Amino acid sequence: MRVLIAGGHGKIALLLERRLAERGDQAVGLVRNPDHRADVESAGGQAVVCDLESASAEQVAKLLDGADAVVFAAGAGPGSGAARKDTVDRGASVLLAEAAERAGVRRFVQISSMGAGAPPRPGTDEVWAAYIAAKTAAEDDLRGRDLDWTILRPGGLTDEPGAGGVLLAPSPVPRGKVARDDVAAVVVALLDAPRTAGMTLELVEGDVPLDRAVQAL
Repeated sequence: MRVLIAGGHGKIALLLERRLAERGDQAVGLVRNPDHRADVESAGGQAVVCDLESASAEQVAKLLDGADAVVFAAGAGPGSGAARKDTVDRGASVLLAEAAERAGVRRFVQISSMGAGAPPRPGTDEVWAAYIAAKTAAEDDLRGRDLDWTILRPGGLTDEPGAGGVLLAPSPVPRGKVARDDVAAVVVALLDAPRTAGMTLELVEGDVPLDRAVQAL
């Protein structure tokens, strides 16, 4: 399986690239900064430099040639303002989805966030509110496309080793934390489960082995 990953230098993406490479799949990580290519390659992926804030859908569609699936794992990241939450967390997702349609790559897994799909809580920080609004808009755009999409909303992300036990279900799921390593493992399992297309799922740590949690869907 050849999987193109937007946000290829992100923490989840690097873990995902390593997992895919270890089982013999080809992970292609899109990176904005050429200096990040070495990290993607060290994880076992192929690095391609592409700035999704400035590229066209046609340009990205060419990069998707030969891909079997797409994962949107990009984000503006800590320290970015409200404007970049929109251009990356929403705009880049919309661009990638349009490119996938043009290239005929139907399988699309979008990493979103718990809290998306509802208005931000009163008193929410302006930047966080912009982030949730951007993720919600990206989800809404994806649902309207002719793609086999699955939306995954992780809870609070940690860098702890993956425990392998999760709570994975359609919304609502009680708020909680989840290791980035477990998020990457769930994404791999979702790529192997095309019947999860059309589902919006929330993910936190739990007691169910993640493979069984995906099978139960």
